[in-house]
Amino acid sequence: MLTASVGVMAYNEERNVGKLLGALVDQKLENVEIRQIIVVSSGSTDRTDEIVADWSGRDPRIRLVRQESREGKASAINLFLESADADLFILESGDTLPAPDCVERLLAPFSDDGVGMTGARPVPVDDPGRFMGFVVHMLWRLHHRLALKTPKLGEMVAFRSFVRAIPAETAVDEASIEAIVVERGKTLRYVPDATVYNKGADTVGDFLKQRRRIYAGHIWLSREQSYEVSTKNVGGIFRVMLDDLEWRPRSVLWTLGGVFLETVGRFLGVIDYHVFKRNPYTWDVAESTKNLGDAEAGSEAPPSDARGPR
Repeated sequence: MLTASVGVMAYNEERNVGKLLGALVDQKLENVEIRQIIVVSSGSTDRTDEIVADWSGRDPRIRLVRQESREGKASAINLFLESADADLFILESGDTLPAPDCVERLLAPFSDDGVGMTGARPVPVDDPGRFMGFVVHMLWRLHHRLALKTPKLGEMVAFRSFVRAIPAETAVDEASIEAIVVERGKTLRYVPDATVYNKGADTVGDFLKQRRRIYAGHIWLSREQSYEVSTKNVGGIFRVMLDDLEWRPRSVLWTLGGVFLETVGRFLGVIDYHVFKRNPYTWDVAESTKNLGDAEAGSEAPPSDARGPR
């Protein structure tokens, strides 16, 4: 049986962290044992720590690690890696929710000794009938279709325990782990039937915060770890986008709007990195991504019947 340590990175996640812990505790497992669930709370000022402490008093696998101030997600991940003790490590952001069978499916490929890292399929809960929801769904569909060809892993990932630290200054932690795994001669595996739910940006401002930070991080990754993610290939993205496009007026118009926003985000990322010499590994939070709404599962208090999203 495979053993796993789960690391949850959290900053002011009171709206979701209890539901996330409920979903992890209630995972449907057959060939996997979740040995630890370690929540690293980086300078949280809301009820995140209180909620996690309540859960830890009820399930001995759950542990709260407090980081006094935000030093970047990579710094929090390294605190988790220092304490993790299992065959495999899982990373999940505090603003996501795994489907009930996500962990089992995510770890199944590790029966192949050549696999070093796997990634779940992120599914947004945003309303595709609104412009920003449409854009978020479009980007994650493109991510999915590209990852089926060349794995690009994110939101919830698992990897072998030889990864004991990542560069503290990376703003794209999963991609940095990809680079370490590939350097060790192991392969990446995208697992499309392992579903993790997330929330995209509701506003243009929050969207651009995310996209510029990620693109600056990818430039840093290329320079410092000599690694390129598949989603940096504009030609590949364009071909997949044309295949995905619904040729209806609103769909075409909103797709062009999404392309424009992504282009602006990448341009700002280039400016941040090359002109302002910024690699924003501690970033301004996009608040509109923090509430999964009706797709959330479980509750703040750890009831006996907590369930993951359906």
